[in-house]
Amino acid sequence: MERTIQKSFPVGASSWVTVDVYGDPGAPGLVVVPGAMSDARGWEGVAAAIGAWPSVAVVNRRGRTPSGPLTSTYSLRAEVEDLGVVLDAFPGTEALFGWSYGGLIALLAAGERPLPHVIAYEPVIRPFGLDVLPDLKAAEEAGDLDAVVEIVHRRIAGLDAAVVEALRADREGWEALRRLAGPACAELAALYGDAVPEALAGRADRVDLIVGELNRGRSPYGTAFEEVARRVAVARTEVHVLPGQGHVAHLQAPGELARSLDGLAAVRADPPAAVRRAPDNFPAA
Repeated sequence: MERTIQKSFPVGASSWVTVDVYGDPGAPGLVVVPGAMSDARGWEGVAAAIGAWPSVAVVNRRGRTPSGPLTSTYSLRAEVEDLGVVLDAFPGTEALFGWSYGGLIALLAAGERPLPHVIAYEPVIRPFGLDVLPDLKAAEEAGDLDAVVEIVHRRIAGLDAAVVEALRADREGWEALRRLAGPACAELAALYGDAVPEALAGRADRVDLIVGELNRGRSPYGTAFEEVARRVAVARTEVHVLPGQGHVAHLQAPGELARSLDGLAAVRADPPAAVRRAPDNFPAA
C-alpha cells in the first residue's frame, strides 16, 4: 500500500497535526497513533505492509515535523482532543491502533467516543518513567538532546551501553533520534498531569492488547502493559503476545507487526471463540 496523500488539521489554539494516508483516502480504515520518540515516518513500513483495511491513516502528533509545536498548554488531554479532530476528519474509522504513549491516547479516546475496534501495542501508564523524569527535565532544560536520547534508551528502554554507542555511531540515525527527542520530556511529564480514569476504552466495541514476548511481565513496558490491561473496561477484550519482539516491533519487524494487525482485522466481524478478559488471563511471565 502506497502513501497517497498527507492532510493537515488545526488543533488547539495554535498548533496542527498532519496525517499520512496510505491506500484509498476516501475509504474508512485504520487510524494509527505513534508514541514517544516516534513519528509517522517511523510507521511507514507497517502502514505500507497492511492489507486488511482499504486505508491506513498515520497521525504525526504535535512536536514532529511537519506537525506543529506542542505549545505551552500541552497535556495528555490535548493529545486526546487532537486525536478527536483526526477521527472526526475520518468518519467511519473501522479501527484505531496506538503504540506505547499513543496506545494510551487511543484507549482514552475510546472512553469518550464510540469506536468499533481499538488495538494497543504496549500502552504505557503511570508510574512509567517516573524515576527518570527529573534527569530528563534537567537534560531538556540544558538543551542536551544527546542526553535525552541516552536517558530514554538506557534508563527507560534498558539498552546496554554498547547498543547505545552503536546507535550514536550512526550519525544520520542519531540525528533522527535527537529530532524525535524534543517532545520526550513533555510527553512523559503529561502522564503525571491529567488523571487517567480507572476504566479505559469503555465505549469501544472490542479491544485487542498486544505485548511483545521479550517484554511480557518485565519492567517497564510489560508491567505498564499489565496495569493498562487491568483497567480496560470492555467485555470483548483479548490479550496477544507478539513472538520474539520487544517494544519497537514497528522498526525491527514491520512486516510481522502488519501481518498481526491484519489478522486481528480478519476476525473483527465475528466474536472470538473465547474472550480473554485482562488481567485474569494475562500470560504469565
